Amino acid sequence: MSRAIHVFRSPDRFIAGTVGEPGDRTFFLQAVHESRVISVALEKQQVAILTDRIDSLLDEIARRFNAEVPPRTRKVSDLSPLITPIDAEFHVGTMGLGWDAEAQSVVVELLAVTEGEFDESIVLDDADEGPDAVRVFLTTDAARAFAARSQRVLSAGRPPCPLCGDPLDPAGHLCVRTNGYKRDVQFSVGGEFIDPEVLKNLAQQADTGLFDDDDDTGAVDPEEGSDDPDTPPRG
Repeated sequence: MSRAIHVFRSPDRFIAGTVGEPGDRTFFLQAVHESRVISVALEKQQVAILTDRIDSLLDEIARRFNAEVPPRTRKVSDLSPLITPIDAEFHVGTMGLGWDAEAQSVVVELLAVTEGEFDESIVLDDADEGPDAVRVFLTTDAARAFAARSQRVLSAGRPPCPLCGDPLDPAGHLCVRTNGYKRDVQFSVGGEFIDPEVLKNLAQQADTGLFDDDDDTGAVDPEEGSDDPDTPPRG
C-alpha cells in the first residue's frame, strides 16, 4: 500500500498540546485547515527538539540572508486547547525540518514510527514507499508562534524541584540532592530527528544529519504566568 502524506500548505493552525494531568500527559501536534484536522502523537522530548530546531533555523535564516524574520518571543497568542475528539493519525518516529526558499516557508515533516529501517532520503519527499507523514508549511510568523506556544506547553507540566531540578511528582519526590547519591539521567528520544542540511543549502534539502537531544527543559519566565493551553475539556 502506498504511503499517505497529509500536506498542509497554508494551515489555519499548527500547534502542540496535551491531554491528561501533569506527570501523565500525552503530547500531540495538530494541523488544522478549515474543517480538516490531523493530529499525531509524540513524546515530550520530540516537541522540545522540534521547538529548538525551528527557533534556531529562523535565527540562522535572519542572520545569513538578512531576511525579515520575527524575533524569538514568549508571547502566546493562541491559548485555545486542541480540537476534540483527538484521533491520532499515528505516533511520530522521525521528524524532518527544511526551508522552502521559493515559498519562504519553514517545512515540518512528521513521519510515523516504523518497525524496520527506511531510506532517509524520503524525508520531505513524495516517494511512494515509506512511512505515512504529515507535512506542514509555515510562514516565519507561524513558525515563531508554534515555538512560543510549544515552550508554554512544555513548561506547564510538573514544577521542578528547587534543589535538583527534576519534576516534582504529586505521589512523592526522591530528591537526589537530599539522599546522598548522584545519578546520571539520560533521556532517550522516541525517534530520530533528521535535518536535511537546511543551514548549508536552504533552497535544496540534499543531505540529512541525525540529531539526538537529552535536554527536556522548557523554562518559562516566572513573570509570564502559568496558563496551560494544552488540556482540552474531557467528554
